[in-house]
Amino acid sequence: MDILKLSTEWAKSEVFSAKIVWIFSIIEILAAVGFFYFGKTGMAKAFSWPLLIMGIFLVAVGAGLYFTNNPRVAQFEKQYQSDSNAFVQSEIQRTTKSKGEMVNVMRILPAIILIAAIVLLFLSAPLWRAIAVTIAINAAFLMIVDSNTEARNNSYNTQLVSTK
Repeated sequence: MDILKLSTEWAKSEVFSAKIVWIFSIIEILAAVGFFYFGKTGMAKAFSWPLLIMGIFLVAVGAGLYFTNNPRVAQFEKQYQSDSNAFVQSEIQRTTKSKGEMVNVMRILPAIILIAAIVLLFLSAPLWRAIAVTIAINAAFLMIVDSNTEARNNSYNTQLVSTK
């Protein structure tokens, strides 16, 4: 198995995830604009700001993914060529650390959804309801993206460990 190709494909997949996050953020920002201009009810108008804020938040999340992983595509080859064993060891350490972080993410996101659902049940003001719905949708979306990231990271880690 070619470690360099495996690592490069992993990084390219992470960049693709960033692009998916950006697409969702654009959809949210467009929805916010749509609710602002075309919303006729108080509830529809209430979605404008939460969707806009979460859309901007997702732009930042996507940027973090993109600008962290896109340079890795080029760096992997240089690092691998200079010292392949050190490269593999550093990737194993990084992916092992990511596995631990993903456990926390997969605990926190469902808790956020649960809190948003409780807010939705107990608060009737349109703005609070819009905030709760927007947060729940975004947390669910991030769980989908992160579950794919977690599976990809675990597979990558397993393949790296098996080549040692």
